[in-house]
Amino acid sequence: MPERAEERPLGIFGGTFDPVHFGHLRLAEEAADSLALAGVRWIPAGQPALRGTPQVTARQRLAMVRLAIAENRSFEVDTAEVDAERPSYTVLTLERLRQTDHCGPRRPLVLLVGADAFAGLPDWHRWQALLDLAHIGVAHRPGFPIDITRLPGALADTYRDRFCTSSAVLTESPAGRIVSFAMTQLAISATQIRTLLTTGRSPRYLLPDEVIAYIRSQHLYPEY
Repeated sequence: MPERAEERPLGIFGGTFDPVHFGHLRLAEEAADSLALAGVRWIPAGQPALRGTPQVTARQRLAMVRLAIAENRSFEVDTAEVDAERPSYTVLTLERLRQTDHCGPRRPLVLLVGADAFAGLPDWHRWQALLDLAHIGVAHRPGFPIDITRLPGALADTYRDRFCTSSAVLTESPAGRIVSFAMTQLAISATQIRTLLTTGRSPRYLLPDEVIAYIRSQHLYPEY
């Protein structure tokens, strides 16, 4: 088992974060604990490739992530995608991280995704190359592990070939394995929060107070 933090697996957590909320934070926290990660690098997407244009700017979403993770020393933020002049594709992000002036080719990286996002992986750009660049850590509901029969055919085959029951395998290679971990279920979504905000209802206790204060001060969402 690697002793130094820079030798332990690093979690990679990308997303639109429109806005960031406690569901995101809890996923990252439980992934770090369950998978023995050295930390989690949050990467806000500048131009999300698989969804419409966010309601707020990439810089504003980045600011909210920074506020949300400021007190957690095991979390860090990567700003490169915010300034990119292309859509944010995870495979390109991982290729960037594999460069020697970033994480390098040998550091174990673990791409963190929820079970629903994992099931949709075949829609991602060059999805089969992801496991050449990182491991994948999938969050699922307690007591409800990934149901391979519900996965698309090619993804099901990949899951059978790559899945490991122990997270210890993450330290053995830079990439290539799939692991899963149970995550406390929080029925929170960014869509739900945006609906509350745009209808003038309170989003309190769904996201950090610092983020709510920022949204209010910047008038980020209509009617709030």
